[in-house]
Order: sequence, then C-alpha cells, then structure tokens
Amino acid sequence: MFKFLHSFFSSAAGLRHVARHFRRTPMPLRAGDAAASVEAGRRANRQMLALARLDDDALFARYGSSRAGLSEDQARAARERHGANEVDHEKPLSWHAHLWLSYRNPFNLLLTALAVLSWLTDVRMAAPAEQSWTAALIIGSMVLISTVLRFVQERRSNRAAEALKAMVQNTATVLRGDAGPAPRQFGGAQAGGPRQAEVPLADLAPGDVVLLSAGDMIPADCRILAAKDLFVAQAALTGESLPVEKHACQRTPAAAALELENMAFMGTNVVSGSGLALVVATGARTYFGQLAGRVTQASRQPTQFQQGINRVSWVLIRFMLVMAPIVMLINGFTKGDWLEALLFALAIAVGLTPEMLPMIVTATLAKGALRMSRRKVVVKRLDAIQNLGAMNVLCTDKTGTLTQDRIVLERHIDVYGASCDEVLAYAYLNSYYQTGLKNLLDVAVLQHAEVERSLELAAKYRKVDEIPFDFARRRMSVVVNETENGRDHHELICKGALEEVLAACTRLRVGGETHPLTDARRQDIRRVTAALNRDGLRVIAVGVKEMPPAGRAYGVADESDLVLVGYIAFLDPPKESTAPALAALRESGVEVKVLTGDVELVTQKVCREVDFTVRKVYLGAEIEEMDERQLAAAVREANVFARLTPAHKERIVRSLRAQGCTVGFMGDGINDAPALRAADVGISVDSAVDISKEAADIILLEKSLMVLEDGIIEGRKTFCNMLKYLKMTASSNFGNVFSVLVASAFLPFLPMLPIHLLLQNLIYDISQAAIPFDNVDAELLRRPQQWDPDGLGRFMVFFGPISSIFDIATYALMWYVFQANAPEHQTLFQSGWFVEGLLSQTLVVHMIRTRKIPFLQSRPAWPLAAMTLAVVGVGLLLPFSPLAGYFQLQALPWRYFPWLAGILLSYCVLTQLLKTIWVRRHGWQ
Repeated sequence: MFKFLHSFFSSAAGLRHVARHFRRTPMPLRAGDAAASVEAGRRANRQMLALARLDDDALFARYGSSRAGLSEDQARAARERHGANEVDHEKPLSWHAHLWLSYRNPFNLLLTALAVLSWLTDVRMAAPAEQSWTAALIIGSMVLISTVLRFVQERRSNRAAEALKAMVQNTATVLRGDAGPAPRQFGGAQAGGPRQAEVPLADLAPGDVVLLSAGDMIPADCRILAAKDLFVAQAALTGESLPVEKHACQRTPAAAALELENMAFMGTNVVSGSGLALVVATGARTYFGQLAGRVTQASRQPTQFQQGINRVSWVLIRFMLVMAPIVMLINGFTKGDWLEALLFALAIAVGLTPEMLPMIVTATLAKGALRMSRRKVVVKRLDAIQNLGAMNVLCTDKTGTLTQDRIVLERHIDVYGASCDEVLAYAYLNSYYQTGLKNLLDVAVLQHAEVERSLELAAKYRKVDEIPFDFARRRMSVVVNETENGRDHHELICKGALEEVLAACTRLRVGGETHPLTDARRQDIRRVTAALNRDGLRVIAVGVKEMPPAGRAYGVADESDLVLVGYIAFLDPPKESTAPALAALRESGVEVKVLTGDVELVTQKVCREVDFTVRKVYLGAEIEEMDERQLAAAVREANVFARLTPAHKERIVRSLRAQGCTVGFMGDGINDAPALRAADVGISVDSAVDISKEAADIILLEKSLMVLEDGIIEGRKTFCNMLKYLKMTASSNFGNVFSVLVASAFLPFLPMLPIHLLLQNLIYDISQAAIPFDNVDAELLRRPQQWDPDGLGRFMVFFGPISSIFDIATYALMWYVFQANAPEHQTLFQSGWFVEGLLSQTLVVHMIRTRKIPFLQSRPAWPLAAMTLAVVGVGLLLPFSPLAGYFQLQALPWRYFPWLAGILLSYCVLTQLLKTIWVRRHGWQ
C-alpha cells in the first residue's frame, strides 16, 4: 500500500504550473484596458516619430537645453516638473493590493471554501449558534494568520530589498552646463565648458545630455546627437537578438518608433561604440513606460525554485484531494451519519492543506536575504537564494575574482622586449582619447605615465576620430593629428589583443627602422610574448599607421597595413584570499570553472598561483568549431576556458545547464551579460557595468569568492529551513490520515471531532512560524541542495506511519485502560488523543529538523524552542481550562500523563532509530 501511495502522490504526471501564488502574475487585460493600452502604444509611436524629425536647434529649444546639457538648477527644476525617472509598474504595491495578493493563493482559497462549506454543514445539522461558527472561525484564523504573516514578512522584505538595491544604484553620465574640466568625448570642449557628472537613473530629466558607452543601460528615451559605431541591443523591446546601429540623423523613412535610427529607448543597452544623446522622455512618458501595461502581460517562466515549490505543493494537494473523500466514505459507511462524515472529512482536508507554505517560503527567503546582506551580498530576486544554495557549478571570470583587480602596467617594450618609451607614448594617447568600453587597462596606462609629461604629450595632438572596441575584433583605435609641427597628416594608433593586432599589421618597427613582418618575425614575436605570459603578464600589442587626412569618418577597414611598434604588459596579482576560497568551494561541493577572454598562458599562471588544478584548457576558437554534443563533453572535461567571446561564455553555461547542473555565473563586464542571463543564478558586483548589474540576480558588495562562499552557505541554510517545514507537514499529515483511517474503521464514534482536528492544526501551524529562524546542522551545508519531490513522497510514506503506531497505542490506552469504549465516553477518548496528537506533532518538528539526536547533538534556535514550549503548555492545559467545554474536551485523569510520557518517549526513540536506517539508504537531504 505504501509503495502504491508513494508512486501515486510523487508522480509528476499531470502536475500543472501554479506559480502564480508564489509570484505576482499580472491579471488579463479587460477590454477597456486593452483599448487604452493600444492607444498608449499609438501615442508613444507618434511622439517618437515627431521628435526624430526635429532639427537640433528646435530640439534644444523644446527642452530648454543645449549641447552642453542642463545646469544644476535647470536639472533640479526639470526633475520637479517631470517627476522621477521611474515607470509605473516599478512602484511598490499599495498595502491593500499587497494584502489581497498575500491572501490570493490556492491554499487560502481552498481553506476559505472549506470554511464556508463547514459552516453550511453545521447550520444544516442544526448545531447551536455558537458552535456552528466555531469550525469556520478556526479555519478563518488559519487563513488570517497565514495571510497576515506573509503580508508583514513581504512588506519588511520589500523595504529591506529597496534599501539594499539603493546600495548598487545604476547611474548615467550627464553633461552639466556649469563650468568644469573639459570632457574628451567627440573632440572635447574648451576648459570652462560643460563638466561630466554621474547621477542616479531616477534623477534624469528631459533636457539632460547623457554620454553613452559600451555597457551602459539607455537610461530614458533619448534623441542621438552624436554617435561613433554606436550599436544598441533592443531585444527587450523588439525581440531581435542582433544589435542595431544608431546614428545622429535618420537616414531612411521609418513608420514605427523602434525603427528609428536616431532614437534610443529606455530598457535597451549599448553593446559597443559611444554616443551623445538628449533625454526627451522619462519615467511613465517613455515609450516603454507608456507600453508598460502591455509589457507586463508577458509572464516570466517559472524559475527552478518556483517549479520545485509547485511540484511539492501539488504532491500535498493531490494527497488531500484523494484522502479526504476516502475518510468521508469510510466514516459514512461505518457510522451511518453522512453529514457528520462530511464535516469530519472537511476537517481532514483542512489538516492536510499546507496553508502556511507561502508564508514559510516568504519568511525564510526574507530572513535569508537579510542575513546575506550582512555578509555583503545583495539579493535582487528572493528566489535566487535557493538557486545559490543549489549551485554545484560556478563559472567565473579571472580578472578581479581570482586576481586583485588592481592592474598595474609593468612593462612598455618594443617588439623584441627592450624597454621603449615610444610604445608608452602611443598607448597613452590611445587610452587618453578613447571613449568606448570602460577598461581597467586604460586606467593603468593613464596612471602609469608621468602626469606633467603626459599632459604635454596630449597637448601636442588633437583627436580626429575613434574606432571603438568590440569583442569580435578585440582591438580599438584612435586617430589623432599632431598640431605642433604643422604636419598635415593623421596617425591611427591601435591597441588590442596580440593576435588581433598582428592580423592587421604588415610591418614592425625596431630602433627607428621599419621591417616587413615575415613569418620568422611573427614566430619571434610569439616567443617573446609567450615568455611574458608565462610570467603572468597580460600583453597588449600597439600598432600605428600614418596617412593623409581622409576627410571622412574612419572605420574598421582603416585598421590595416599597420606597423607593430611593441607591447604594454600588465600584471594583476592573485588575491591572497583566492586559494582558501577555492578550497572552501570545493569542500562545499561547488566545482569552479574559469571562463576568461584572456590568453591561456596568463590564465594558467594565475591558476597555479592560487592552487587551482587545471585539468584541461579549451580556447574560444576550439569552442567555435564544436557541435552541442562535443561541447557537452568539453565542459565536463575541462575547467579552464580561455580567449572566449561573450557568445562562447553563454554557450558553455547553457551546455552545463542542459546536463542537469545548477550553474552560477560571476562576471562584471558587458561581455558577461549574456552568460549572466543564461545562468541559474547570475552574480555580479556593485562596480560592474550597468547591463551586468541589471542581468544579475545577486550583487556582491565585494568582488571576492570568499564573500560568495558565505552567500552560498546562507542560501543552503534558507533552503534547509524550507525543506524542514515540507518534511514535517508531509510526514505529520500522512501519519494523521493513516491513524484516522484505522480509527474510523473500528471505533463506534469519531476518534476526534472536526473541531478538535481544526484546533490542533491551528495550534500546530502557529508553532511553524518560528522555522525560518532555526539553526541548521553544519553537515547539511556542505553539499548543494536540490528539490526532490519524489524523495519527499518517500519520506512521507516512510515516517508518517511511525506516528500512527503511537496514535494506535493511544487508542488502546484510552479504550482498555481508561474504559473510554462507548459513545458516552467519547469525549474522554477524544481528549486523550487530542493531547497526544498535538504533542507528537510538536515533537516531530524536532525529530525531523535534524538527522542527529535532537536537543543533545543539535539544538534548535531559541524562537523555535520557545514556540515548542508554548504549544506543549497549551496542549496540556487546554483540557483543564474553562475553554474545555466549548471545544468539547474534558480534564484527563492524572495517571494518563505517565502513560503519555512513555508513549512520546518511545515515539522519539523509534523515530531516531529509523532515521539512521533512512540516512543509510537515502541520505538526509
């Protein structure tokens, strides 16, 4: 029978997604709302098309701005006039809407229906007025407690989450019309011109002029004023995976706003290039804001966490839907009173409903998020905590994670390794004038050079153009004009990854002499740079090209026929904390894989220094040639992947997930954003580019694997406490139903009245509110935690009948020892089982919360211990209190209690013994 029940209730067949009671799913649009939404879309489209046609002067006049941006006073006035740059659906729910959503879950709706049915049944049975409401009031109390606790916990959690998110605000770079240092973008400006300022996205206002570069979120709807190879990903609005290029003018007719080449929209992000843009709409007035009602209709797919919760919930609900009718049929046939049998079955259904599950989930996740925040981990999405605890593979970049993220320019050398100041000068000019992807290497170059000498060098040149960095070319160039000597020529300075720069070079320069770049010289170059890589230095090649003024914009095609002048080599020392952090992750059952765009020799050197054993290395070019089957084998075999593009990283993450791994990805650059989205849990840092922070689920306030290890442990604690409730509820419910089935078949009266079952369940539910605060055994935190609905079914069938053995022993005690064996003595019988059932349910909390001996080897947290003592006190005193008659209980004889103590002690001993058998066969989690 047990095998049959287990296979039936654990089956995943026919389970439906019920994620909407664990997440806020938008309700379908009414006809009027749909019409309003369509009209909003048309209005937004017309507005954007009109703005795209305005010339610059008319555009600036409309917003009271200029190419230098708004002054501080103008920006403040604009913010007061237009409000915060936030769309409506991002605002917090009103308290009454939140309260409704806290109530609206299948368990509460089911209990409400059962309360109404119970009241109608009592009325039909002509029960006394005060008793006809009792069952309904008890069920209502369960609903009220569950709803209010969830509401309070979520409100606290939301407030805490908003405070935490404020610590990792995204910002935009704007121009302020107040006097300040000259910005270098788009040819620069004279000293005393506009200054650059970083402002929170919410503080932007129409008229602000923003600077855009790779990795930035488009902060509002903007009209492009200037652009250089500016590519924007609009997939969030259009669904198109390929980025689109933006220009300062509309070159082709457009019928729809999203086809405009000179407009950029909130919710999109810059992939490469740079630009200057004027904010034309913020908040609810943006294209995205006006369409928010339609956009939010697209419901997210349930996460792994939500799917696990839903499967477990349906195991319990299906159990209730089958067992309650069986109980009614047995009691109806054996007792002959079908109305009483129905009422009793309703009470059983209430007892089997895990009504506290949404509250336990919310409270546990909220407590976990707050604990993690104290360890410098900010949780953007609560259910990411469980994914963090379930993670068994961590993919991470190298720079800043394994290393100190403190890049220092160690050498500036010519082609054959001799120190060369000319290479440093070229590298400085390139880094000084580049405005694209923000890069720590450029910062290191600018900081290395002597300030006074560097300013003198920069003053001799004027920026002409720029060819921004992208991850396909892996190089970037600036074009400058030397202004001092009156020479009418342009100089293209290119720096980037060695192989990519070499591919664009045909000559090399040594000691002022230029030579052809032959195959033999290429081999010499690779030998010199490989030696640098083996020393842990990252090598960037520098090439130059002199040419007459082109009279046009420069592009990628101009990166040809370059002269290689040398290299700049950087050192990023490993962190002292990396080796112990990697060891701790290994002990925790998390396999680390390094995914980097750097060269393999540098990566291997760093790995050796942090005691990371390299099994196998694959390069991006090899990944490119693999099909999905070959890639699956490669990601299992190797733990280091080098010279990767963003697409390679995403493919590796998806391949690992397809093989059943729970994958975390840790990154902070624009090249990491696709992999962050593809992972089960995306992890970034507060210093990351905007798009990476947006794509991540968890933000680290300190870029350290040790901080991440702390977060993983907290995630596992959170999951363990949720699992405790599920195990307690499942095993206790099954045991109670099995006991009721046995008693119903043999007793001439009900073993317990419906009101007793409801009251017992209410008191037991209150005791569960302390579970989120409980301690977790250290050994349960050493391995990733996964949902296992089938395992929960086995656990329920194995441990549930243990309590039934002692319930039946209590029946025998009351029947034979205390002679409660006739309908006129049923109150004594029911009181005896009520007390034993309540206390055994309470004890099972402590027996199942740990695999160890409770209280001796594993101590509960004080809130749980205090709640247990309170429940025991209520259970023992209630039959002796003035309320006993109201609940149809009676005082128990004193000689009952030694028997009770013996039954409960025997129950604990047997459960502990059977736990050892279960652990040997199935483990504990």
